[in-house]
Amino acid sequence: MPSIVRPDIDTETERLTLRRPRLEDFDEALAMWSEPGVVRFISGKPSTREEMWARLLRYVGHWELLGFGFWVVREKSTGRFVGEVGLADFHRDIEPSLGESKEAGWVLSASAHGQGFATEAVRAALRWNEERFGPERVVCIIAPENAASLHVAHKCGFRERSRVSYKGEPIVTFERLPGAP
Repeated sequence: MPSIVRPDIDTETERLTLRRPRLEDFDEALAMWSEPGVVRFISGKPSTREEMWARLLRYVGHWELLGFGFWVVREKSTGRFVGEVGLADFHRDIEPSLGESKEAGWVLSASAHGQGFATEAVRAALRWNEERFGPERVVCIIAPENAASLHVAHKCGFRERSRVSYKGEPIVTFERLPGAP
Protein backbone atom coordinates (compact mmCIF):
# COMPACT_ATOMS: atom_id res chain seq x y z
CA MET A 1 0.00 0.00 0.00
CA PRO A 2 1.59 3.31 -1.03
CA SER A 3 1.98 5.99 1.59
CA ILE A 4 2.09 9.66 0.79
CA VAL A 5 5.06 11.17 2.60
CA ARG A 6 4.94 14.67 1.07
CA PRO A 7 2.05 16.58 -0.47
CA ASP A 8 3.85 16.85 -3.84
CA ILE A 9 4.29 13.06 -4.12
CA ASP A 10 1.31 11.20 -5.57
CA THR A 11 2.63 7.75 -4.77
CA GLU A 12 5.84 5.97 -3.97
CA THR A 13 7.46 2.57 -3.91
CA GLU A 14 10.32 1.22 -1.89
CA ARG A 15 12.84 2.90 -4.21
CA LEU A 16 10.90 5.51 -6.19
CA THR A 17 8.68 8.56 -5.91
CA LEU A 18 6.11 9.44 -8.56
CA ARG A 19 4.89 13.03 -8.72
CA ARG A 20 3.23 15.28 -11.24
CA PRO A 21 5.53 17.07 -13.68
CA ARG A 22 6.70 20.62 -12.98
CA LEU A 23 8.57 23.24 -14.98
CA GLU A 24 11.84 22.41 -13.23
CA ASP A 25 11.67 18.87 -14.68
CA PHE A 26 11.91 20.18 -18.24
CA ASP A 27 15.69 19.98 -18.76
CA GLU A 28 16.03 16.48 -17.30
CA ALA A 29 13.06 15.23 -19.31
CA LEU A 30 14.46 16.82 -22.48
CA ALA A 31 17.82 15.15 -21.84
CA MET A 32 16.07 11.76 -21.52
CA TRP A 33 13.90 12.27 -24.61
CA SER A 34 17.07 13.29 -26.52
CA GLU A 35 18.83 9.97 -25.85
CA PRO A 36 18.84 7.84 -29.03
CA GLY A 37 18.65 4.62 -26.99
CA VAL A 38 15.57 5.89 -25.17
CA VAL A 39 13.58 6.97 -28.25
CA ARG A 40 14.69 4.11 -30.51
CA PHE A 41 11.37 2.24 -30.10
CA ILE A 42 9.13 5.23 -29.44
CA SER A 43 9.62 7.73 -32.25
CA GLY A 44 13.05 6.78 -33.53
CA LYS A 45 14.29 10.34 -33.22
CA PRO A 46 15.35 12.54 -30.31
CA SER A 47 12.84 15.18 -29.21
CA THR A 48 13.39 18.86 -29.84
CA ARG A 49 12.81 21.48 -27.13
CA GLU A 50 9.54 22.35 -28.86
CA GLU A 51 8.36 18.72 -28.84
CA MET A 52 9.33 18.32 -25.19
CA TRP A 53 7.46 21.49 -24.30
CA ALA A 54 4.32 20.14 -26.02
CA ARG A 55 4.73 16.83 -24.16
CA LEU A 56 5.02 18.63 -20.79
CA LEU A 57 1.88 20.66 -21.53
CA ARG A 58 0.05 17.49 -22.57
CA TYR A 59 1.05 15.80 -19.29
CA VAL A 60 -0.10 18.77 -17.19
CA GLY A 61 -3.31 18.97 -19.22
CA HIS A 62 -4.14 15.35 -18.47
CA TRP A 63 -3.93 16.02 -14.73
CA GLU A 64 -5.94 19.23 -14.99
CA LEU A 65 -8.70 17.93 -17.26
CA LEU A 66 -8.89 14.21 -16.46
CA GLY A 67 -7.48 13.75 -12.96
CA PHE A 68 -4.75 11.36 -14.08
CA GLY A 69 -1.63 11.54 -16.20
CA PHE A 70 2.09 10.91 -16.32
CA TRP A 71 4.40 11.27 -13.34
CA VAL A 72 8.04 12.18 -13.07
CA VAL A 73 9.78 9.23 -11.47
CA ARG A 74 12.74 9.85 -9.17
CA GLU A 75 14.95 7.57 -7.17
CA LYS A 76 14.17 8.11 -3.47
CA SER A 77 17.69 7.72 -2.15
CA THR A 78 19.30 10.24 -4.52
CA GLY A 79 16.51 12.32 -6.06
CA ARG A 80 17.90 11.28 -9.46
CA PHE A 81 15.51 11.65 -12.43
CA VAL A 82 14.61 8.11 -13.53
CA GLY A 83 11.94 8.76 -16.16
CA GLU A 84 8.23 9.19 -16.77
CA VAL A 85 5.44 6.71 -16.13
CA GLY A 86 1.71 7.15 -16.19
CA LEU A 87 -1.72 6.88 -17.68
CA ALA A 88 -3.19 8.89 -20.52
CA ASP A 89 -5.95 9.28 -23.05
CA PHE A 90 -4.14 10.17 -26.26
CA HIS A 91 -7.16 9.60 -28.57
CA ARG A 92 -4.96 7.48 -30.85
CA ASP A 93 -6.17 6.72 -34.36
CA ILE A 94 -5.63 2.96 -34.17
CA GLU A 95 -7.79 0.18 -35.58
CA PRO A 96 -9.02 -1.71 -33.74
CA SER A 97 -9.62 1.18 -31.38
CA LEU A 98 -8.14 1.20 -27.89
CA GLY A 99 -11.59 2.25 -26.73
CA GLU A 100 -12.22 4.46 -23.73
CA SER A 101 -9.55 2.75 -21.61
CA LYS A 102 -6.65 4.59 -20.04
CA GLU A 103 -3.33 3.94 -21.77
CA ALA A 104 -0.32 3.10 -19.62
CA GLY A 105 3.10 4.28 -20.76
CA TRP A 106 6.64 4.34 -19.47
CA VAL A 107 9.98 5.74 -20.56
CA LEU A 108 13.17 5.67 -18.52
CA SER A 109 16.55 7.34 -18.90
CA ALA A 110 19.20 5.00 -20.25
CA SER A 111 21.03 5.21 -16.90
CA ALA A 112 17.96 3.69 -15.23
CA HIS A 113 17.52 0.76 -17.63
CA GLY A 114 17.87 -2.78 -16.35
CA GLN A 115 17.25 -2.01 -12.66
CA GLY A 116 13.59 -3.02 -12.38
CA PHE A 117 12.48 0.61 -12.08
CA ALA A 118 9.99 0.40 -14.97
CA THR A 119 8.12 -2.58 -13.52
CA GLU A 120 8.13 -1.01 -10.05
CA ALA A 121 6.82 2.33 -11.32
CA VAL A 122 4.20 0.85 -13.67
CA ARG A 123 2.85 -1.34 -10.86
CA ALA A 124 2.65 1.74 -8.61
CA ALA A 125 0.78 3.67 -11.32
CA LEU A 126 -1.68 0.83 -11.86
CA ARG A 127 -2.23 0.47 -8.10
CA TRP A 128 -2.77 4.25 -7.79
CA ASN A 129 -5.29 4.14 -10.65
CA GLU A 130 -7.22 1.25 -9.12
CA GLU A 131 -7.34 2.94 -5.70
CA ARG A 132 -8.83 6.10 -7.20
CA PHE A 133 -10.97 4.83 -10.08
CA GLY A 134 -11.65 1.20 -9.17
CA PRO A 135 -10.75 -1.88 -11.20
CA GLU A 136 -10.80 -1.15 -14.91
CA ARG A 137 -9.26 -2.22 -18.20
CA VAL A 138 -5.97 -0.46 -19.04
CA VAL A 139 -4.19 -0.68 -22.41
CA CYS A 140 -0.70 0.00 -23.74
CA ILE A 141 1.11 -0.05 -27.08
CA ILE A 142 4.67 -1.29 -27.64
CA ALA A 143 6.93 -1.69 -30.64
CA PRO A 144 7.27 -5.44 -31.31
CA GLU A 145 11.09 -5.30 -31.17
CA ASN A 146 11.14 -3.55 -27.75
CA ALA A 147 11.91 -6.67 -25.69
CA ALA A 148 12.45 -4.76 -22.43
CA SER A 149 9.04 -3.04 -22.55
CA LEU A 150 7.33 -6.25 -23.67
CA HIS A 151 8.80 -7.89 -20.56
CA VAL A 152 7.58 -5.07 -18.30
CA ALA A 153 4.07 -5.30 -19.79
CA HIS A 154 3.87 -9.04 -19.16
CA LYS A 155 5.17 -8.67 -15.60
CA CYS A 156 2.50 -6.04 -14.93
CA GLY A 157 -0.37 -8.24 -16.13
CA PHE A 158 -0.82 -6.95 -19.70
CA ARG A 159 -1.73 -9.49 -22.38
CA GLU A 160 -1.38 -9.10 -26.13
CA ARG A 161 -4.53 -7.95 -27.86
CA SER A 162 -3.53 -7.24 -31.47
CA ARG A 163 -0.72 -6.39 -33.87
CA VAL A 164 -1.44 -3.33 -35.95
CA SER A 165 0.19 -0.37 -37.66
CA TYR A 166 0.33 3.04 -36.00
CA LYS A 167 1.72 6.03 -37.91
CA GLY A 168 3.18 3.61 -40.44
CA GLU A 169 5.03 1.50 -37.84
CA PRO A 170 4.10 -1.92 -36.47
CA ILE A 171 2.95 -2.00 -32.84
CA VAL A 172 1.51 -4.51 -30.45
CA THR A 173 -1.52 -3.48 -28.42
CA PHE A 174 -1.99 -4.92 -24.95
CA GLU A 175 -4.73 -4.87 -22.37
CA ARG A 176 -4.78 -5.47 -18.64
CA LEU A 177 -8.14 -6.56 -17.36
CA PRO A 178 -9.46 -5.95 -13.84
CA GLY A 179 -8.04 -8.47 -11.39
CA ALA A 180 -4.77 -8.95 -13.31
CA PRO A 181 -1.67 -9.29 -11.11
